[in-house]
Amino acid sequence: MPLVHINLRQGKSTSYIRSICEAVQQALVECLDVPVRDKFQIVHEHSAEHLIYNPHYLDIDRSDDIAIIQVTLSKGRSTAQKQAFYARLATLLQEKPGMRPQDIMIGLVENTREDWSFGFGEAQYLTLPREQWK
Repeated sequence: MPLVHINLRQGKSTSYIRSICEAVQQALVECLDVPVRDKFQIVHEHSAEHLIYNPHYLDIDRSDDIAIIQVTLSKGRSTAQKQAFYARLATLLQEKPGMRPQDIMIGLVENTREDWSFGFGEAQYLTLPREQWK
């Protein structure tokens, strides 16, 4: 189960934001074997004063159109899968909404299945059959 946080500068259109959300979900499904229905995303829009980043870190020239995307997900993906995810998401975001690849920062945070509760105060990944997760 991924929980996605998308951090952007304030002022982007709804369609721009939706394009980012759709691209993230598509890349998760295609590259990290996330079930299609497993979609939990939070979009955070920040003022210039509250979205702080180094515009030249690692010699990458970033603009104010930066998107900082953090995905918390269960452990188990290989390095190759993660690299494929980064590349696929960058490609999708270049296509729509037209982002520059320099402005796409992605961080994956891994945890374990017992770290998730989807409701009722229960850890469903520990009690429900795997088929039900789909």
